[in-house]
Amino acid sequence: MTDQVMERLVPPEDLAELLSVSIGQLAQMRYLGTGPEYVKVGTRVRYSLTDVGSWLDAQRRVRT
Repeated sequence: MTDQVMERLVPPEDLAELLSVSIGQLAQMRYLGTGPEYVKVGTRVRYSLTDVGSWLDAQRRVRT
């Protein structure tokens, strides 16, 4: 992020509400590596909304 404007990072609680999933589901996705990219600030997990948007785009499906 050296050349970019620093964007707001959101905690798992806010992202869970935005995605309508539980905080535990987000933790499981982090563990399995299936969720959006995240950053650790000390011991705290934070999500970039740009990374979340990219992850959501990759989740689009035409068929199940």
